[in-house]
Amino acid sequence: MQREKKTVTIDQLEVLFRKCRIGIVADYRGITAVELTTLRRRFREKGLDFKVVKNTLAHIAAEKAGREDLTEIFKGPVAIIFGYQDEIEPAKALSNFNRDLKTALEVRGGFLTDRLLGAGEVTSLAKLPPKEVLIGQVIGGMQAPIYRLVSQLSAPIRGIAGVLGARINQLEAK
Repeated sequence: MQREKKTVTIDQLEVLFRKCRIGIVADYRGITAVELTTLRRRFREKGLDFKVVKNTLAHIAAEKAGREDLTEIFKGPVAIIFGYQDEIEPAKALSNFNRDLKTALEVRGGFLTDRLLGAGEVTSLAKLPPKEVLIGQVIGGMQAPIYRLVSQLSAPIRGIAGVLGARINQLEAK
């Protein structure tokens, strides 16, 4: 690769490292060119970037972006999936791709904006429910004690209303 082309690649990777919220590093060996094209298209549709990178260029770009901690996961032939909005989407997209095409991009690890992720953590991210569901679960958890309190406070009143209603029915029956 020519020096100018390498410089451009390093600069592009540096921008991606700075801009992304999550990155997943995977081994792409064993994937055909057709599958890689399909993978790139699927990721592009979801607003993700998929880059096959040379380790030395990725090392330099990560260091320039202030992410020296990333250099340890660049071993062997790797590709990086960059996510910019949702932290869970790249892991889910990769998991779905592996499941649908019955191929295995081996996850080596990943990184969030502030920390490294192991392969197991990336896999567990893929298993999380969507963001909207998580928000709903948190809100439901916050509302549950309030609903129980209201139910407990209104129980005596319901009891009295039930007794009065039964007494009215009893008097009307006479």
